[in-house]
Amino acid sequence: MTTMAFRRVYVWEAPVRIYHWATVASLGVLIATGLLIGRPLAIVTAPEASGSYWFGTVRFLHFAAGFVFFYAFLLRMYWMFAGNQYARWSRFLPLTPTLMKRQVREAADVVRVDLLQLQVQPVEILGHNALAAWSYVGVFLASLFQIATGFALYAAMSGSWVAHLFAWVVPLMGGDAEVRFWHHTAMWVFIVFAVIHVYLSIFHDVVEGRGEISSMVSGVKFADREPK
Repeated sequence: MTTMAFRRVYVWEAPVRIYHWATVASLGVLIATGLLIGRPLAIVTAPEASGSYWFGTVRFLHFAAGFVFFYAFLLRMYWMFAGNQYARWSRFLPLTPTLMKRQVREAADVVRVDLLQLQVQPVEILGHNALAAWSYVGVFLASLFQIATGFALYAAMSGSWVAHLFAWVVPLMGGDAEVRFWHHTAMWVFIVFAVIHVYLSIFHDVVEGRGEISSMVSGVKFADREPK
């Protein structure tokens, strides 16, 4: 029987993990409350209006989670420049032809393993693989869009300077109704991404056994499987 030797590698630093879990928690609240705001329930709990303020609570939770989402996003953008090799912007946006070719080959291997399952041997990468890195760039852009449109809608009823930074978005997009429609539609990007992300995280943890899921708690992954 062959045993394998593993090397512990500290991959995900604390700011990356904080961003991940703050985003998970805030997105859960944002999606749940966003669905209610988009299609409110007709609930009557008391004869007096003061006793039927549940929708105000829903909106408050949505706005509060929006601020958490925003500041977590700022932390991650800062850590693109201050973090280790696995967190830096160069991992997501290679600017040289050599790095781009390597990412294209890597992404093709990931597709063969993860999606088509034509290749048995997993692609062993400690940080984000190329396909994941590209998808995260899309998520970052979608996050920026949601921040801009969300705070733009909030600006009309808020005294927050953060919200008023994005007040120009409403006239640019043609009014509140248009902004609200695209803000709600973009929410589904995160729902679809979350489903795929959770599935692939479990898949990699089971197939590769390198601590894919636990690494987002401890920061540690396991590498260099060598026969002992």
